[in-house]
Amino acid sequence: MTENFSSTAAFIWSVADLLRGDFKQSQYGRIILPFTLLRRLECVLEDKKKTVLDKYDEVKNMPPEAQEQILKHVAELSFYNTSKMDLNHLGETGVVDNLEAYVRAFSPSAREIFEHFDFYNTLDKLAEADLLYKVAKRFANTDLHPDTIDNHHMGLVFEELIRRFAESSNETAGEHFTPRDIVHLTTSLTFIEDNDVLTQPGIVRTIYDPTAGTGGFLSSGMEYVHEMNEKAKLVAFGQELNPESYAICKADMLVKGQDVDKIKLGNTLSNDQLIHQNFSYMLSNPPFGVDWKKVQKVISDEHKVKGYDGRFGPGLPRVSDGSLLFLLHLISKMHSPSEGGSRIGIILNGSPLFTGGAGSGESEIRRYVLEHDLLEAIIALPTDMFYNTGIATYIWVLTNHKPAHRKGKVQLINASTDDKENPENNFYSSMRKSLGSKRKYLPDESIEKIVRLFGEFEASPENSKQVSKIFDYKDFGYRRITVERPLQLSFTITKEKLDDYYQQMLESERKKQPDLEDLPEPPIGYAELSTLAEGTTLMSRNEFLKVIAPAKPSAANKKALVKFFGEHNDDAEICYFESGKNKGEMEPNPDLRDYENVPLKEDIYSYFEREVKPHVPLAWIDETKRDEKDGKVGIVGYEIPFNRHFYEYKPPRSLEEIDADLDKVSAEIMQLLQEVHS
Repeated sequence: MTENFSSTAAFIWSVADLLRGDFKQSQYGRIILPFTLLRRLECVLEDKKKTVLDKYDEVKNMPPEAQEQILKHVAELSFYNTSKMDLNHLGETGVVDNLEAYVRAFSPSAREIFEHFDFYNTLDKLAEADLLYKVAKRFANTDLHPDTIDNHHMGLVFEELIRRFAESSNETAGEHFTPRDIVHLTTSLTFIEDNDVLTQPGIVRTIYDPTAGTGGFLSSGMEYVHEMNEKAKLVAFGQELNPESYAICKADMLVKGQDVDKIKLGNTLSNDQLIHQNFSYMLSNPPFGVDWKKVQKVISDEHKVKGYDGRFGPGLPRVSDGSLLFLLHLISKMHSPSEGGSRIGIILNGSPLFTGGAGSGESEIRRYVLEHDLLEAIIALPTDMFYNTGIATYIWVLTNHKPAHRKGKVQLINASTDDKENPENNFYSSMRKSLGSKRKYLPDESIEKIVRLFGEFEASPENSKQVSKIFDYKDFGYRRITVERPLQLSFTITKEKLDDYYQQMLESERKKQPDLEDLPEPPIGYAELSTLAEGTTLMSRNEFLKVIAPAKPSAANKKALVKFFGEHNDDAEICYFESGKNKGEMEPNPDLRDYENVPLKEDIYSYFEREVKPHVPLAWIDETKRDEKDGKVGIVGYEIPFNRHFYEYKPPRSLEEIDADLDKVSAEIMQLLQEVHS
């Protein structure tokens, strides 16, 4: 049994030597992956081939569904092939037709993989380049029989081929392939708390990725469990939108001996094909900052109609970024705590941490996650870790069965340190050669350190580099209170202001009568205000209304005149409501309305007296603005300002130091100039 899967993968990838010149480097994987799968499947089927063919002759006139069940039973596998051909017996002529016929003879679930690889088109291109027979022969001479390489190691070989394919086409790899270091870290963080459970004999668990891509997370989860307990069984489920990635993922699961019918093709958000199913472990790297406008109606309808009985009960984020929808989708797939609960590892960009104020969809989703005590930790990763983006990213670790010492707590781990002066403080290492936007990677020792920090669940000592911090979940909450200030208006009457008022009224009438040259009579209140001396200032709204009262203005006229001539003045008389349920109360000035975010653990009135009243003594809290869920004054919001918690003040350089540097550079310039002139 071979242990050196890398050398096997390298040998298979050497087929690229045949392809060079006729195909682009980014096309190699589209040829090598399906041929590797084809060779592996025929090697696996080899021992039962004659038995399957004999049985096929007996059942070929039966309905397809019946044939499939019988032939799977005979093959003792989840797939079969009814062709007498294999890669060693294709003939030297008609190779394209023979290979197509051979592939079409596979069972439906296996055949579908080749169709999504666009394999038939690949065969035509190889034939046009006069390479088909050579490539087929190379694979025919590669021993991938289970007696030579078992499912686990064959899976490792296939993953290595996928990695080579992703790196050879790194411009688009990030859309469907998560770097192995990130996969390894996320998987370890998700599984570590269940290490004791996973070592039990005969344990069976499920793993799910709603954005499966090429199957990296599913494979990593299976490898993790296999290393801990070879007899444990991890059943893989997934869904993927991109047909080619779906084909790669399904092929990877097939060579690992998984039931590939559990891998689905389609949009997870709008068409969940594993509805009502729950999973033990869930891993995902959803697309960063991608809008969900195309599926907005379906998702909005589910939110409105099903509420918390659906996936999106807590709220909907803005249409420009659907990351939090995937988080809600995963939470809806959790086993209940009484059934053992579930664990989630999901990679998100920075937006879900803080976007959206109190009451917004994003804030309500964070509120649901934190108040239901689902969030264990968030790990900040270095920038430049992904193939197609250099933005800051974060791993969220969630569970609904926290151990007692983690209940009500959230751990933040800052692995994004970029210390140029002391690089030993950094978690990342620089790559010798960039792959797209990926310029950094996490070495094994850094991954182990991050996992150890998570497992220890301790805050960094005060006198050391701050890497890990522990918070009560309420530390991320606040109440947004509405602060009102009274309406205080003064009215200064000048000729210029009156002319502006007259002109505004004239323009308003011209919208109805375009040919109107002048108003037939002065506008309401104009004559009365004109009697006042130039520059007269009235410090009361009531005084102003008395002046214009002879014109008998309507309520709308009064409102318009007050708005036009009135200006806020802290020394003016306070305006009070004169009617309605608020009669006798101070009238607020909407232009001065402000909001304060009061920490959730603090009393809003104590905060108001301390932070607001000393600066605006006449202000008050609008107690009609209450939270829909708890009914208390102020709207509850949640945000996780990660960077703020790890901010370290660095004093600016002294002027003397800057001057010394400038003098040094000036001297160097002068020396260079002297050399030029001499």
